[in-house]
Amino acid sequence: MILPTLVRRQRASLKATLLAPPLALAAAIILNLILYSIMGRDPVAVVYAMILEPFLSWSSFSEVLLKTGPLLLIAQGLAIGFRAKVFNIGAEGQFILGAIFASAIPIWFPEATGGWIWPAMLLLGAIGGALWASITAFWRVKLNANEILVSLMLSLVAAQLLYYLLLGPWKDPNGFNFPQSVMFQYDAMVPLLIDGTRVNVSLLIALALSLAAWVFMQKSFMGYKLQVGGLAPRAAGYAGFNEGWAIWLSLLIGGFAAGLAGAAEVAGPLGQLQRSISTGYGYAAIIVAYLGALHPLGIIVSSLVMAAIYIGGDNAMVSADLPIAAVRVFQGSLLLAYLVAVAFVRYRLEWPHAKAAEGSAP
Repeated sequence: MILPTLVRRQRASLKATLLAPPLALAAAIILNLILYSIMGRDPVAVVYAMILEPFLSWSSFSEVLLKTGPLLLIAQGLAIGFRAKVFNIGAEGQFILGAIFASAIPIWFPEATGGWIWPAMLLLGAIGGALWASITAFWRVKLNANEILVSLMLSLVAAQLLYYLLLGPWKDPNGFNFPQSVMFQYDAMVPLLIDGTRVNVSLLIALALSLAAWVFMQKSFMGYKLQVGGLAPRAAGYAGFNEGWAIWLSLLIGGFAAGLAGAAEVAGPLGQLQRSISTGYGYAAIIVAYLGALHPLGIIVSSLVMAAIYIGGDNAMVSADLPIAAVRVFQGSLLLAYLVAVAFVRYRLEWPHAKAAEGSAP
């Protein structure tokens, strides 16, 4: 049996690169509609609830904007590391640690007032995420441990730490035995950005950090060193670029961004530390980063798309009777479709008989 081989293209087409994400989205939608039909669900009802409904009313779209914030923050931080070939898969744990660190202020000082509280919470949360990521950086640089495994395992540790706090010292004594902290005071809440919605200032922070990420990666020498280290590590070594420095910087940036997102979640729509804070944002942000082609501007668009899938999935669970796992399956199939699309952007199929014909030509 003659099988084709993948041959790397000399140069990827810009048009094909731009078309890859929307084509992957279309392929994922078609694939999942087939799956829903096999499950006995109405494909028309699913398309309406999951794809269209998030954009048909202001209340639904405001929830899309709300979920865009944390996805955008985490994905921008991860993308910097991914471009340097440092694969931080533990953003979920860094997100949780950011929420824990930020919650310490209103839990320990429930009577505190003043406009300094929520900014301090965001800063402390970002520091918490960076500190959690530094454990992975230490193991990777000093002990040559795989950062994928270490960061992923640390996410499980972070979840257990969260459960311990909410079932023990930080449990609300008046919370009817639910695993949650006390409600935060008013000054511990991030100000609303749009009246009548839950969208808060953290969305503006995410957009500002997206601009900072673009400047860092495209205009700064430090960003250039990170990209060279990822694309050509040997050349970076000859140029004197330090690989350990790149690993530390990439992981700390990713942890900082994820921790900031976790802090904004507890100081924003939740208003307390809950066991359900771990909603999979850290894992979904990996898909967002790659769907945006690891480019800061592309990630803004892909964050909006992924947020719409979250809200649409919730709608579909109610109106189309989809199971909760359907949203995760959709996210996974979207990443798979994108990786396949990118493979054909960077490579082409070459059949062995074509090469043989070329060799036998006079």
